[in-house]
Amino acid sequence: MNLIIKDNIESYNYKLIIGDSDNIPSSLSSDEQSLFNTFLAKEEDFKQISNLESTLFLVKSKDDREKMRAVGAKVRTTLDRKVTEIAIHGNALFLYDVIEGLLLSNYQFNRYFKDKEDKVNLLESIFVTSVANQAKLDELNSIAKAVYWARDMVNEPLSFLTAEQLAEEIRLLGEETNMSVTVLEKSQIEALKMGGLLAVNKGSIDPPTFTVVEYKSPNPTNKKPIVLVGKGVVYDTGGLSLKPTPNSMDIMKCDMGGAACVSGAIYLAALQKLPLHIIALVPATDNRPGLNAYVPGDVVTMFDGTTVEVLNTDAEGRMILADALAYSKKFDPELVIDAATLTGSANAAIGIQASCIMGNADDRYFEQLDIAGKDCYERVVRFPFWDEYFEDMKSSIADLKNIGGPTAGMITAGKFLEHFVEAPYIHMDIAGPAWLNAASAYRPKGGSGYGVRLLYQFLKNYA
Repeated sequence: MNLIIKDNIESYNYKLIIGDSDNIPSSLSSDEQSLFNTFLAKEEDFKQISNLESTLFLVKSKDDREKMRAVGAKVRTTLDRKVTEIAIHGNALFLYDVIEGLLLSNYQFNRYFKDKEDKVNLLESIFVTSVANQAKLDELNSIAKAVYWARDMVNEPLSFLTAEQLAEEIRLLGEETNMSVTVLEKSQIEALKMGGLLAVNKGSIDPPTFTVVEYKSPNPTNKKPIVLVGKGVVYDTGGLSLKPTPNSMDIMKCDMGGAACVSGAIYLAALQKLPLHIIALVPATDNRPGLNAYVPGDVVTMFDGTTVEVLNTDAEGRMILADALAYSKKFDPELVIDAATLTGSANAAIGIQASCIMGNADDRYFEQLDIAGKDCYERVVRFPFWDEYFEDMKSSIADLKNIGGPTAGMITAGKFLEHFVEAPYIHMDIAGPAWLNAASAYRPKGGSGYGVRLLYQFLKNYA
């Protein structure tokens, strides 16, 4: 999208005017000023006026950033898809959130429609009055670009997005931003003895991948890297512990939402040249019941030598994440954060409104993550992480088992993963908000891109 600052935006056919009685844009014509004053005197917060030379969208500013983003989405919904440009008048306090909502709601996933050319939103330019800051507009463009990428990855079916293709898509991000991207293939994964990733992959004809992405600013403020780990199960049947299809297996192309989240976040950090050293790790495979698929009762030796009794092949995400988390030790990180669509328990606990977070990192990191979540409205809820929960993960025949008891599943899964991490650790279970069955404001049906903005905001203010 072209976000362009212009001194004079009087001549455009579509205009969005944002303000209130204390903040009326100074660049309005006398007719627009009169219409806006009349609008302010009424109860409505949004109005479209189409019987003038220009179509006007009038918006009352609110001291609520999410409501302003939602207004941006409403403008996009109201705007004809053939409109190519719109001009915006408004106070800078509210301008950016409206633009962000407009940008994020302009997303479409049309690739597989025969008539996709007839469905495309043609909006390509937003002209903004000179109260705006170009660096901030560029940041909004970068945010939309990274979120779009993450949404695309989650929306892509397995017929396209195999583990190898996911690695290739991440590699292309590296080429664009000069991030270092290393893709380990199956033979290298076997040489490393990543038993969890290899076990999950045993039922598939497609090989696994393990992708290592590194972004390092010339003068990073963190002495040791931050490591992000994302679950990359590109499709999950449940394996031999087969899922039911309706409202379960039918959407399991979304099970690599954690990989999309961390890859999108490090990409956005690189686009914005954050002064940090960040590494992202993405173990990837599909989980199928074919070939020599792993079975309940198997004992798997993980990358770090831990043995795990498999009691449910549908608890596969923790198996591949455990290898990646153990691998993170080689970087001696100061903080490890993973993101995964890991448990139905997380979705049952808090639904699509937030992710469940937990871990052993210092409280200040959780506080910073909470602030970041509230700022971008990708909220988080911290759960307890007491050692007693780990007792549920102990096996009678191996070091651990891969499922716990009938309660607190999102926490016992987190305790399982903690075993494999030496650095301070935060686990993010994004099972609820990563995939939406219905659109919500600027979040579309399907892949939401959840976590990209959250982690970026966290990294941007990292201290």
